[in-house]
Amino acid sequence: MEKIVLPDIKDLHLIDVYVKHGGYTAAKKAFGQSPDDIIDQVKKSGLRGRGGAAFSAGLKWSFMPKTTDKPKYLCVNGDESEPGSFKDRQIFEFNPHQMIEGAVIASYAIGAKIAYVYIRGEYHKWIKLLQKAIDDAYAHGYLGEKMKEKFGTDFYCDMYIHKGAGAYICGEESALMNSIEGKRGYPRVKPPFPPQNGLWGNPTTINNVETITNVPPIINKGWAWFANIGEPKHPGTILFGVSGHVNKPGVYELPTGTLLTDIIYKYAGGVPGNKKILCVIPGGSSMPPLRGEQLKGVKMDAESLKAAGSAIGTGGIMVMDEDTDLLKVLARIAKFYHHESCGQCTPCREGTGWMERILKRIIRGDGSSKDLDLLISVANNIEGNTICALGEAAAWPVKYMVQRFRDYFEERVNKEVILPVPNKVHSMRKTAFPLAEIKN
Repeated sequence: MEKIVLPDIKDLHLIDVYVKHGGYTAAKKAFGQSPDDIIDQVKKSGLRGRGGAAFSAGLKWSFMPKTTDKPKYLCVNGDESEPGSFKDRQIFEFNPHQMIEGAVIASYAIGAKIAYVYIRGEYHKWIKLLQKAIDDAYAHGYLGEKMKEKFGTDFYCDMYIHKGAGAYICGEESALMNSIEGKRGYPRVKPPFPPQNGLWGNPTTINNVETITNVPPIINKGWAWFANIGEPKHPGTILFGVSGHVNKPGVYELPTGTLLTDIIYKYAGGVPGNKKILCVIPGGSSMPPLRGEQLKGVKMDAESLKAAGSAIGTGGIMVMDEDTDLLKVLARIAKFYHHESCGQCTPCREGTGWMERILKRIIRGDGSSKDLDLLISVANNIEGNTICALGEAAAWPVKYMVQRFRDYFEERVNKEVILPVPNKVHSMRKTAFPLAEIKN
């Protein structure tokens, strides 16, 4: 299977190696065509966003106004703050020039003269690696005004890295733009959308790092080549980050439509101790989880996962074996989204904290079956009632984990527990006897 984003080429991060293997030829080819032709090819290829929403990349590019007196911008989203996702940093480390070339082609297609690469601040190592690649691209004439001479074109663009401050919310495109502008990372109300009112009020397009990195091969080899890889409605390859209870965790580039069980057992080496799988979150922590017995026949592409009751997200596959304490897993996820909520929307600001407190209460042994219904109710009141998708990101794991593992959680809230009392030990169900009644 041909790898598109992370080819098996030694030292591909070095510009001389990248150029030797055909690097920057796609940009030269693109400059010989019109921007509309490039957008049309990306549309026909079926390339969909790899940052979570799986939206058509070419269609998103076409939203950029054709004629405007305002400057246009491209933002490459490398914030990668979704728990369970660790793919974009692989591109920064092993194939940064293909991402740079993709950004150059995208900038040409939408008419942007400046591209910002937004990277989460904790990625110190990868920020340095990407900056080195950008510096080399400038030195060799693949960025900046030297492009005119290098490619024999009037078009040129500049690229800058913008370091985030560690906020998960800045992975949301409008919060990302606010962060670049030096403002607090609050998501914006839409409409207007970025192509109409983006950075500093100017037309802006935002794409994920992996999405942009797919562009040069599409231009070089043709949209039909790309469209014939993987699932027709969601073609290409995806970088799957596999973590949790597997023998070989890591990033695997595979065609869309690859069976989830094949990724776990064939590529990631199966589960340690041959234990059964209790739960899998297929697209990063915010996606609805699947029960172990649901996995048979599930394909890893947007449409198949939607039919299975989940979503592709960032392709971060989190595997949990039969001995996993799902209650603690869910409480940890809820804590994360409570901490990362920007606080702008009341349902998210208050609801995420409420869910975390309920789960902690259940872990302490003070919970009841009513708490499970309350968790679902709070999640339902967050979902769809916030400015950005962090509301869904916080609500879905709680809602679907409790619904799909109701038997597991019912057992946790109804099990007998041993409570120490002065001079006595009572065995009782916490749901039947409030703690206050047994303190004397």
